[in-house]
Amino acid sequence: MAEWQVLPVVRRWLIASEWRAYPGRFFTAVLAIALGVALGFAVHLVNASALGEFDKAMHAANGSADLTVRSASAFGFDENLYPRIARLPGMRVSPVVALAGVAEGKTPVSIDGVDIFRWLGAAPVQDADNGAGADAFGDFLVGRAVRVSSAVLSATGRRVGDRLRLDANGHTWSVRIAGEIPSTDGRASVLVDIAAAQWRFGSLGRLHRLDIHLLPGTNAVEARRSIEALLPADAMVADAASDRSRNEGLSAAYRVNLDMLALIALLTGGFLVYSAQSLSVARRHAQFALLRVLGMERRKVLAQVLTEALVLGSFGAAAGIGLGIALAALALKLLGGDLGGGYFMGDAPTLVFAPWAAASFAALGVAAAVLGSIVPASAAARLAPGVAIKQAGDMGDPRRRQRSWPALALLGGALLVSFLPAVGGIAVFGYVAMALLLAGGVMLMPSLARALVAPLRLAPFRNLPFRLATERLWGAPSQASVALSGIVASTALTVAMAIMVTSFRGSVEHWLDDVLRADIYVSAENGPTGGFDADAQARMRRVPGVASFDVLKETPLQFDKQHPPVVLRARVMAGTEKHLALMGRPAAVPEGQIPVWVSEPASRIYGWRPGQRLTLPLPGAPMVTVAGIWRDYARQHGAIVIDDAAYTRLTGDGARTGVAVVLAPGAQATDVIARLRAAAGPAYASATVSRPQDIRRQALKAFDRSFLITYLLEAIAIAVGLAGVAATIGAQVLSRIREFGMLRHVGATRRELALMLVTEGALLGLVGGIAGVALGAAMSQVLIHVVNPQSFHWTMDTMLPWTLLCSAVAGLVVATSGTALIVGRSAFSANAVQAVREDW
Repeated sequence: MAEWQVLPVVRRWLIASEWRAYPGRFFTAVLAIALGVALGFAVHLVNASALGEFDKAMHAANGSADLTVRSASAFGFDENLYPRIARLPGMRVSPVVALAGVAEGKTPVSIDGVDIFRWLGAAPVQDADNGAGADAFGDFLVGRAVRVSSAVLSATGRRVGDRLRLDANGHTWSVRIAGEIPSTDGRASVLVDIAAAQWRFGSLGRLHRLDIHLLPGTNAVEARRSIEALLPADAMVADAASDRSRNEGLSAAYRVNLDMLALIALLTGGFLVYSAQSLSVARRHAQFALLRVLGMERRKVLAQVLTEALVLGSFGAAAGIGLGIALAALALKLLGGDLGGGYFMGDAPTLVFAPWAAASFAALGVAAAVLGSIVPASAAARLAPGVAIKQAGDMGDPRRRQRSWPALALLGGALLVSFLPAVGGIAVFGYVAMALLLAGGVMLMPSLARALVAPLRLAPFRNLPFRLATERLWGAPSQASVALSGIVASTALTVAMAIMVTSFRGSVEHWLDDVLRADIYVSAENGPTGGFDADAQARMRRVPGVASFDVLKETPLQFDKQHPPVVLRARVMAGTEKHLALMGRPAAVPEGQIPVWVSEPASRIYGWRPGQRLTLPLPGAPMVTVAGIWRDYARQHGAIVIDDAAYTRLTGDGARTGVAVVLAPGAQATDVIARLRAAAGPAYASATVSRPQDIRRQALKAFDRSFLITYLLEAIAIAVGLAGVAATIGAQVLSRIREFGMLRHVGATRRELALMLVTEGALLGLVGGIAGVALGAAMSQVLIHVVNPQSFHWTMDTMLPWTLLCSAVAGLVVATSGTALIVGRSAFSANAVQAVREDW
């Protein structure tokens, strides 16, 4: 039969026979690739779906506007900006008053005050079917009626013609529903005449948005430049591209972090493929040698092993894409579009399939499998047939010193790239450093294993199983390295994430202890009136049992169109540092200047430093001075603290969204809470009252929810790692049947062989566990000191989960020794003569 007819049959036989003989090893490698692909693809699908919903929401809010001028704060900008921009050539401008409100005291709604004749993209409206359409439209124009979306009607139980109570900006308005506005995105929205919105909700003279439609032939770049020249400090211009960029930026670091961890999990899968393929090649030395003797060229042996990897990777990639779609659908249902990160609010978005992303992640899965097989494939192609056909053991010379410089070069490269800055706000080089650490640590395994086993060879133990086990690990460095690569890779990934999460959670707990100093916290930020007014504050301050009474107001400020808003927090500041976890030395603020304290994320995002002057995007564009930087884990995009009195002076806003109360000695919290509710009055019946322990519990619950995917990655890494360990150790034991037969011939008992295997497995688990923990600790420092500051803009203190680390090492020792014993009992139970009869 011709060679072209024989070789395909031989190749198919080699693949099928190997996978039939060791299905567990094949399944583990496929599973590792599939999980890495699935996690990365699922994260991509969820984020793409969430951004799609965000785009629809922005389009619904802005209509078909080409450009939008927005207020940088909730206070709006001077309405005189509108005629100045409207006079610019080539554009049609529509003013909008945009407010967040509550309908019937329970349903959050967005209230848009518009000039109906200039409202861009105005949809047809549905009037009450009572023959009074013209009257209803007239009532709308003069501010006696509003139009609402179907979502508002459904949530409040109202119908067209009924009266609706609206609360916004500290004002209440009862008004008739004149008609319905179509809402394809399901938003609860209310359309009001712009003059009525300004009058009824205390926004006279202020606008929040200008929707600009460019006329045909108008140059968008020139139009934007003309608009920007007219803008005050409390307004900015944006378009669809900048809106999408900002929306993507909301979760970019979180998404990329999960994607990179998924790719590192895929890299771990590549090491498990390397382990499986190396064992497969080692077990088939004689088969490849025979094929070489029969005329198969080296390149065809190389192609054979890589073809096996290609098939394995294809199975894993296909399974990963299917699993990724299922995971994405489940994540959208359980966690929403932000995967628990808290970035996107509202209903879960609809899953959107991305074919190009599917192809990309599938290609990464196949590439991981093929790259993981290059080294064993090259080793198979380089086999000397005359030696390999008689030698079934480790082909390496135990007397040859293992080369460590490539591994050390990778570790040194990891250290260097970890100092490089972020790229586009993403810690790209931090992730590169982690990959280099993982690769360098695995490559260092032969030398490290020998270094750790060497003292055991010199130990004065005469126990035969112990001596055989240590000499085996010393004399077969290649096989030990193969077994250790999967152990170290999976253990290091698990340990790195565990240390990072433990450190982050511990730092958050300590921060909560620092900032939660009051006994009772009352919040009205979700209420209908925009916070406690001055009268309510005065009544609450006089409640018996209150020793200290502090107020808080939070309002968003947007400093540029590229970044999400910063939270401005107004609170009573006794001195300069009350209840702030300050970092570093504060700056002295000259008399007459307004001090502010910026959070660590704000300092990193905008480059603010103590002593620096900056302009707040508030009415009048006030200048303030940075007095210090404080640690804050609650607001990733930054926060600024300003003294309560200065805030009131700058904005005229006397309402406060929160109250912090310290109890007088002997006062009962339940009694004081009841008195505070009574003093606040019925308008604040929906105010939230919390104790410090409640806030702490909710904060840590939110933390655990945001890291749910990371916990899942940890669990998967542990499961895949243990499965890989079991498959690797089991395959190595089964490949040594003739060795066990020879030992039986020279007098070793089955009990001694069992003890030898248990000792070997325990030593492998111990060496791999120690190396994996050390490598994982190094990788965790990259996550803590490089990735988190560059991507999430906050730092933390390293805290080691000693119980988990010790449990991981102990678990590996038990898993490796137990697997070796279970598989070995069936291997050396064969007849000693039959075990060695093939030793030709």
